[in-house]
Amino acid sequence: MSDQRTPTQTLDAVVVGAGFAGLYMLHRLRQLGFSARVIEAGSGAGGTWFWNRYPGARVDIESMQYSYQFSEELQQEWQWSERYAPQAELLAYINHVVERFDLARDIQFNTRVISAVFDEADSRWQVTTDGNDRFNARFCIMATGCLSAANKPDIKGIDSFKGPTYHTGEWPHDGVDFTGKRVGIIGTGSSAIQAIPEIARQAAHLTVFQRTPTFSVPARNAPLDPEYVKSVKQNYAALRKTAKQQFVAFDTKANEKAATDMSAEEIKVELERRWEMGGLNFYGGFADLLVNQHTNDMVADFVREKIAQKVKNPATAALLTPKVIFACKRLCADTDYFETYNRDNVLLVDISTTPIAEIASEGLTVADKAYAFDALVFATGFDAMTGSLNKIDIRGSGGNTLKDKWSAGPRTYLGLCSAGFPNLFTISGPGSPSVFTNMVTSIEQHVEYIGDIIAYMGKQKLSTIDATQEAEDAWVDHVNEVAGGTLVNSCSSWYLGANIPGKQRVFMPYIGGFPPYVEKCNEVAKNGYEGFALK
Repeated sequence: MSDQRTPTQTLDAVVVGAGFAGLYMLHRLRQLGFSARVIEAGSGAGGTWFWNRYPGARVDIESMQYSYQFSEELQQEWQWSERYAPQAELLAYINHVVERFDLARDIQFNTRVISAVFDEADSRWQVTTDGNDRFNARFCIMATGCLSAANKPDIKGIDSFKGPTYHTGEWPHDGVDFTGKRVGIIGTGSSAIQAIPEIARQAAHLTVFQRTPTFSVPARNAPLDPEYVKSVKQNYAALRKTAKQQFVAFDTKANEKAATDMSAEEIKVELERRWEMGGLNFYGGFADLLVNQHTNDMVADFVREKIAQKVKNPATAALLTPKVIFACKRLCADTDYFETYNRDNVLLVDISTTPIAEIASEGLTVADKAYAFDALVFATGFDAMTGSLNKIDIRGSGGNTLKDKWSAGPRTYLGLCSAGFPNLFTISGPGSPSVFTNMVTSIEQHVEYIGDIIAYMGKQKLSTIDATQEAEDAWVDHVNEVAGGTLVNSCSSWYLGANIPGKQRVFMPYIGGFPPYVEKCNEVAKNGYEGFALK
């Protein structure tokens, strides 16, 4: 059999993924004078916003903050139309960035990386794709995203349904028409909360299968006021500075007081103010929200009361009311989610104690009751933070695989590197603030930090960088210690991988806040990249 492999391409860096992270990484590497190639599985750039095209998909951070800040010209020229941009507009923005900075010429689309193997003899990464492309690169940078590996449920008979099935994370690009259809949707997480109101308006009937209810607050989405846009653009630098000083890396108009330092009346006023502000501004209501049980209970009860007011049927309202702590999972922001259950064509089915028994050709069964559908939607989330990396055969020093190393939970230093895998970087990886922040801001910080490391190595004529085992162990301990000091670690969520059967329960993101994380990174750099072995 003849070898159909293409000639190996030699580069300074291979970047995997063409979302916000991969695109900026490519741009930064070019600025620093390095050759790079981005490998992207999709037919276009966009990452999350390329794949997640389900009805109602939109960002949960305000558009004017969920955007790049590395280019002032880009900030000034792009015009957002809504407070929370819809998926199509976010994708248009990303494509504008690709065109504006001429990025497409160094992106290879419709290509999936299947292996990345570190060659210890020449200290370079050998990267192979599903199309038999081979790359020899000094650095391998994983920009694969935290929420990109769709979690498809393991339900008996899932392939026997004769109608179409859809996953919110892999939605058809030409859309889906549910007019006149009987639709079943499994899941009530963030994607479902956005999709359910839209599908309900179109379908003849929608049945929602819920295992765990989710806290959600009104987004208060609206067209952007031109005067507001003008004001932000005139003061963008100040807004960005304020955002970076906040725990979540976006401006929530944070209240620096703990609820314990406020009167009952002040607390009531603040809760109502946050409710009216809408969106994830709720995170900024009280400084002790994630560490004080009484404060958290008070906020949770406030939202529970709002749910009861919105949903007319008391039994349905009770099912939709979370029993866990507030912010157990990332808070959702919705438009008429709870109100949707007041519609005559929407039914909620509880599968928390009696799960779906089987999917058959006509629909599915819960307990002894059969539900017939024309279409099924799986809003079952993602194998967060590690799923996309585990799909690639990544082998470091000694031929050890990253998947094996992380089998008991991911281990990194600063969320950037994992000991034993020289010159391999993960952008917004486990052990970084990532999903607890404005992802674009966290991504930019990571990209710039990685760029600085690579430039430093060039100046110092160094060939490899690897996290030391000691530094990695200390950082993992710190991540766990910080998580253990909050209420968030006390509940079951995708932050711990609890949504994936068999996945080790380990708290994956760093919940210490964006400013302390940046301070730590800067301290490491100032001390000659302390905690890294540079050779």
